[in-house]
Amino acid sequence: MNREHEIIKTSIIGILVNILLVGFKAFIGFLASSVSIIMDALNNLTDALSSLITIIGTKLAGKKPNKKHPYGYGRIEYLTSTLIAIIILFAGGSAIYESILSLINKQVPSYDKWAIIIISVAIIVKIILGLFFRYKAKKVSSDALKASGTDALFDSILSLSTLIALIISLTTDVNIEGYLGILIGCFILKSGFEALKESLSQMIGDRLEKEKAEEIKQLIMATDSHVLGVYDLIVNNYGPNKAIGSAHIEVEDDLTAKEIQYLERKLQTEVYLKFSIIMTIGIYASNNSTEVSNKIKEYVINLLKEYKHVKQMHGFYVDEEKRYVVFDLIHDFDEESPYLVNKEIEKKLTEEFKDFNFSIIADSDFSD
Repeated sequence: MNREHEIIKTSIIGILVNILLVGFKAFIGFLASSVSIIMDALNNLTDALSSLITIIGTKLAGKKPNKKHPYGYGRIEYLTSTLIAIIILFAGGSAIYESILSLINKQVPSYDKWAIIIISVAIIVKIILGLFFRYKAKKVSSDALKASGTDALFDSILSLSTLIALIISLTTDVNIEGYLGILIGCFILKSGFEALKESLSQMIGDRLEKEKAEEIKQLIMATDSHVLGVYDLIVNNYGPNKAIGSAHIEVEDDLTAKEIQYLERKLQTEVYLKFSIIMTIGIYASNNSTEVSNKIKEYVINLLKEYKHVKQMHGFYVDEEKRYVVFDLIHDFDEESPYLVNKEIEKKLTEEFKDFNFSIIADSDFSD
């Protein structure tokens, strides 16, 4: 609730500031017949609309989980970002269209000192607003506010370009308004495409950042001395600060079920307290307790050195009674046929240990 309140309050401030800027810039732009100033005002209007959409998206994303959506509505924030990106693209296209029309119609703007003053003030206001958005975004972990902050700082640069064109027009009678409007439109389009790409990537499902994956693994390893390794880490994101994950840990063969349950609860609590991730912990036994399992495992480790795309082996298990061996292999994404490589390795192992059956599971690399 605190996060939601901060995002909404910050967005309302953004709306009010941008509406004021729209009023001032549109007034000066129409008086001076300046396309670039009018387009700058339009850009501020889209910023205000973006903040409004952020508020609506945040409210919807904060709805409680229910029977139909047990993981909540957090991903609506990603849909919100997509809508904002589309608005930015529309603004960029409009800027280019209007600028081309001004060049065709040979519109000549007329400025006065008030235009320079208002645009100068607008630049300062946008810089302050952008830094404010970025500060709040970091505080509450909001991608929407972060994008708004970046956009505001970017707008200040575009407004500075408008001011430069204005000064050039006043001092040299050279009109670069239309060309500047096209340039501004291109920058807005670029910003929109980048925002759209990022939001769609989040909706599809981004890969967990390598640094964060390492932090989670290190925390699990450091929490208890019984943990010998961490594997198969997966984190599914259901919105900002709403994640569910799973991981396998390797432990000694002789731990009791009671000790394992205590260990799982301990690790789940530590991960949730630090990363706000609801974590399910699976168990791999180290399987190093017999001479036979040690011999096979050592042979497998040496054999895998021949395969440059094999990144990791884990989940190694030997059932000596049923003469069965199973383990997981992670191949990097440069390996075109992991299945065929696994079959090749199985064949070599079967030839070496004729009385054992081998099964290799091709595992996915979600975090390394």
